Amino acid sequence: MKLYMFECGILKSQKHLFTAGRGILEPFECPVPFFLIEHPKGRVLFDTGNALEVARNPLKHWGEAMVAAYGPVMREDQYVVNQLAKLDISPASITHVIFSHLHLDHAGGCGEFPNAVYIVQRAEMEYAYTPDFFMKAAYIRADFDKPELNWLLLEGKEEDPFDIFGDGTLKTIMTPGHTPGHQSLLVNLEKSGPMLLTGDSAYTEENINEDVLPGLACSMVDCVKSVKKMRNLRRTLGAQIITGHDPIGWAKLKHAPQYYE
Repeated sequence: MKLYMFECGILKSQKHLFTAGRGILEPFECPVPFFLIEHPKGRVLFDTGNALEVARNPLKHWGEAMVAAYGPVMREDQYVVNQLAKLDISPASITHVIFSHLHLDHAGGCGEFPNAVYIVQRAEMEYAYTPDFFMKAAYIRADFDKPELNWLLLEGKEEDPFDIFGDGTLKTIMTPGHTPGHQSLLVNLEKSGPMLLTGDSAYTEENINEDVLPGLACSMVDCVKSVKKMRNLRRTLGAQIITGHDPIGWAKLKHAPQYYE
């Protein structure tokens, strides 16, 4: 099994939007990652990064408020399909797409993979269609409103963790707080050991290590519970935690075409 890490552009934002109360108005450039896992039984994407439209006309696709807050910068060759093509991986060969959640910088490639099962929490799908006012701009209906896809909606605690292949190598872990249906992915690699891909349940290593809350969440209480859960996975399994938008942590990692195994 191999784990590839990709960068789908960056966000030119401000730090306090990722670490609440810390770095007020401080410029903050952070990665927009997505991940590919090569498994003997299939090819799995965890998130899909930004939509191609972000490289062409971000203001039109994201809207004025989100562009002003997060400042996406992306080239067309950084789009998920184009980056996979560099590794000779076709969209048709992807068997599973797992979404941490359906925000605009995570679900932008939704629908590009015709043979994939698209896995998301039911609570996330429902909230994406009916978000509260403060979260509405972060969901772009055109990205995920595709009922023709082969969706697998997970049922929260009843299916937590959810074992993708039934062999313990890939498990979704419920980590709500940033959104009601947020999930992370535990990847159990043979040589590198377990890695936990947090999505936005932890933007930065500060969120994990220093009791610093994220800047955007539907429930800070649930954010704290999810961080405690992730810390426990690190303590009990020795899992390496890969946070969602940390420029310092991201720079320390191998990026595709390099991989972990």
